[in-house]
Amino acid sequence: MQKTKIGIIGGSGVYDLDELQQAEWLSVDTPWGAPSDQILTGVLDGVDMAFLPRHGRGHVHSPTTVPYRANIDALKRIGVTDIISVSACGSFREDMAPGHFVVVDQFIDRTMAREKSFFGSGFVAHVSVAHPTCPRLGDACETATRDAGVTVHRGGTYLAMEGPQFSTLAESRMYRESWGCDVIGMTNMPEAKLAREAEICYASVAMITDYDSWHPDHGEVDVTEIIKTLMGNADNARALVKRLPALLGPDRAPCPHGCDRALEYAVLTQPEHRDPDMVAKLDAVAGRILGA
Repeated sequence: MQKTKIGIIGGSGVYDLDELQQAEWLSVDTPWGAPSDQILTGVLDGVDMAFLPRHGRGHVHSPTTVPYRANIDALKRIGVTDIISVSACGSFREDMAPGHFVVVDQFIDRTMAREKSFFGSGFVAHVSVAHPTCPRLGDACETATRDAGVTVHRGGTYLAMEGPQFSTLAESRMYRESWGCDVIGMTNMPEAKLAREAEICYASVAMITDYDSWHPDHGEVDVTEIIKTLMGNADNARALVKRLPALLGPDRAPCPHGCDRALEYAVLTQPEHRDPDMVAKLDAVAGRILGA
């Protein structure tokens, strides 16, 4: 058994928890640069927690400039075993209305200006992201959200766009009608891919704020309305987070879906041909296999 440490990546409304004990902001250095911010660590109902503001306190990082590799490495480095991503999203479905939550299970990655892997020249690895989220964590998120009295949809495809602009009407219609996407956001990629490379279980909870630009009765995305919905979503996100420790528990068995063993057969570069500098940078991310 391993000790559970739940990592929450989200906005400021998620980590304002009076119940968090031994709360401390921790600075973490990584070979990939500085993470978005310090990490708030503490204990909630007997379970270790870590909260990372994805955009930094004060929202200083755009979706493109979020240091995704540093964020995931930092969480891995401090012992996080399970990551819950909580993020604002637009909806392509009438029944997935503003204020609802969606436990995402698939992604289409349309980002193009971000580093998407810890691996590369000198240390090559190919992990599977056929099923990019952890069903075990998804179960916990669904149960916690329902118990909090929030309408939740289990399963959905998240279109990850580069941003920072919102979709054109033509794009919105294509993602909805031709591609079959359910929600749209700017931050879960490459976050989910990197979590898999780091052998950390990952779940994504999309908090619906708007209908993107496809809906004939809502027109274009209105940031003022989004912020208004975000305030209510933040309360619900806190209610979700508060219920996770009881559902996941202080002790953790190996992931039944293999998320924590994703690198088992993924590395192709033979030990004698691995770039020493790359090996050094991967000390946390790939530490399990490098120490084997």
